[in-house]
Amino acid sequence: MKLETKLSMKLQNKIALITGGGRGIGRAIGLKFASEGAQVILAARSLDQVKQAASEVSRATAARVLPLVCDVSEVASVEWLFKSVKEYFGRGPDIMVNNAGIAESAPLIKTDDEHWQRHLAVNLSGTFYCMRAALPEMIELGWGRIINVASIAGKTGGPYIAAYSASKHGVLGLTRSAALEVAAKGITVNAICPGYVDTEMTTRGIENITKKTRLSADEAMDSIKKMSPQNRIIEPEEVASLALLLASDEGRGINGQAINVDGGTVMF
Repeated sequence: MKLETKLSMKLQNKIALITGGGRGIGRAIGLKFASEGAQVILAARSLDQVKQAASEVSRATAARVLPLVCDVSEVASVEWLFKSVKEYFGRGPDIMVNNAGIAESAPLIKTDDEHWQRHLAVNLSGTFYCMRAALPEMIELGWGRIINVASIAGKTGGPYIAAYSASKHGVLGLTRSAALEVAAKGITVNAICPGYVDTEMTTRGIENITKKTRLSADEAMDSIKKMSPQNRIIEPEEVASLALLLASDEGRGINGQAINVDGGTVMF
């Protein structure tokens, strides 16, 4: 019975690298992938946070989980990350999940250069750097999965999030272009576009709303929930389940797509 269970795992013998892996969606994806047999690397800027997440995933799944520090906005840091993965596992990742990101708000006319460049550096350039580092070995091996965690704001935009929305729109363009380049090489490149997810990022968003309005935290949460036809926010595990499909052989026909997980808020 144990042998049958092991053989049925969808990501057996795969190496998965997940940025932004110290919490929220990244941690949930790490847990889902590890439970399906993958050897997981969780990368984040905070060593303590990513070590804690790796320990939790390892205890829950008995999987091999490697915590590494990386700032995806810095080319040298990304190069060190991939070098460390290869030294530890003997090769690069089969599955690359670009989940690291930031989300800050400001009116466009008050969006300074630092705010603008920070979003492009982390959300867009960071995704590009990791894709560029991961693809050569995937092409050589003839198999690979790249999953970019974008946002419905990458499809629709919104007030006060010009930098964030622009960076996520860029991620979708990057995803589609790369998907066409590697479509015949056994590699898929897709994006997941979540709506509001029950993570620290949403919690910070609620705090920001309460500071700038007369709404209480509960009222701010209700206003966010009402943006979805389902009147709720998404759980990280829901995003992780879609990531698992895209990472597995079952999802091999899905390529160049930007799939929403938002309860129907955006329908394209």
